[in-house]
Amino acid sequence: MNEIPYRPCVGVMLVNRDGLVFVGRRRNKKLVEHVAPGHEWQMPQGGVDMGEDVYVAALRELREETNVTSVSLIAEAPEWFAYDLPADIAQQAWKGRYRGQTQKWFALRFEGDDSEIDVEAPDGGKHRPEFDAWRWERPEALVDLIIPFKRPVYEKVVAAFAPLIA
Repeated sequence: MNEIPYRPCVGVMLVNRDGLVFVGRRRNKKLVEHVAPGHEWQMPQGGVDMGEDVYVAALRELREETNVTSVSLIAEAPEWFAYDLPADIAQQAWKGRYRGQTQKWFALRFEGDDSEIDVEAPDGGKHRPEFDAWRWERPEALVDLIIPFKRPVYEKVVAAFAPLIA
């Protein structure tokens, strides 16, 4: 049994008025835990601080990665979704402290205008940008955009939220 824990994390499926989902292209293509050739796109996600409420963490991560604050809650995923990093990547990522991530996902309705989105200087420039580009994408296309070892989580996220955002 693997004794190394999962890193607690949140993820956000940000949905616009047309039922399309925000995806960002990872800026640092050298981080093997985040990208593989042709699979640089993902939804906003990030770690949960010690003692932080997961919904508050989701809103914080969304702001820190996209600058977006104009949202309303559509739904919270019914459970935590976990993935394991491939063994070679697990040794490099997070200094080997985690075997992967367990993620609580939220579907949020984007209530603002696209001009609110700023991946170059998110959260007023207080955070280093994680994305170098973004776009709106169809929910059914999300699974093919993400790094392959995260696909099972994206399949569960799409299955949980797609019926709610059509």
